[in-house]
Amino acid sequence: MAWFTNRRGERLWYEDGGNGYPVVLIHGWCMSSAVWKYQYDELGAFCRVLAPDVRGHGSSRGSTGDVDFSHFAQDLVDLCEYLDLGGVVLVGWSMGAQIALQAYGALEKRLAGLVLVSATPRFTASEEFPFGLKITEAQGMKLKVQRHLERAVTGFHTRLFAEGELERHSSGGELQELLARIPLPDRATVLEGLDSLIGADMRGMLGNIDVPVLLITGDHDRICLPGASRFLKEQIKNSEIVTFADAGHVPFMTERGQFNRELSCFIRRVCEQKS
Repeated sequence: MAWFTNRRGERLWYEDGGNGYPVVLIHGWCMSSAVWKYQYDELGAFCRVLAPDVRGHGSSRGSTGDVDFSHFAQDLVDLCEYLDLGGVVLVGWSMGAQIALQAYGALEKRLAGLVLVSATPRFTASEEFPFGLKITEAQGMKLKVQRHLERAVTGFHTRLFAEGELERHSSGGELQELLARIPLPDRATVLEGLDSLIGADMRGMLGNIDVPVLLITGDHDRICLPGASRFLKEQIKNSEIVTFADAGHVPFMTERGQFNRELSCFIRRVCEQKS
């Protein structure tokens, strides 16, 4: 648990615990490093686990403005350089996966592997990329945020899970409480982040990835559609995919036992190959 100062002189927060292989966990839109609660202990047994609160989110809410992938990526690069990390496994979830893709070029020499969880290279669908949300749905999210931020984010939390997934899960109430405790970014940050998601297209970056990649998706993800992960598998060489049956957008919460096993095996394998 610490602060670092980025290249612009802004102070940003990151969690830091455990010892061993360095693993950096990057959260998604309107979230914070708190979402990785179920990974800290298990990974911390053999990894140094680092989890930043990206600008405008969590404890980094004081750093607002420039809420776009270029600046998200710069902050991530600054953290890795500040800590002089090498042999890193970079784990990005949802918007965090796009941050990882954006930062890949600058961090490539520091990486042992890349894990993209519930990921997409393009949030919205187009004629040649049918694996995103309809633009009208994304614009509807913006309208909801403009009308009532808290209600919009509560609705977003519901969509993180597959239909009936929370009810089937023994700790569904605990997961809802965890999400409810995450502090909300301000409305401007939420809208700017959403605009960045709507406008980003990272398909052109995929052919340059040259480290082992693990893709993890839920087959009932309603936010980053499972077809997007299959598209990533086709485009990224040296990639593998794990699909969780009946899971939504947060398999690291609802399927945390199997998720942690898959992630741990990948980390050990790529870090041993790197060393």
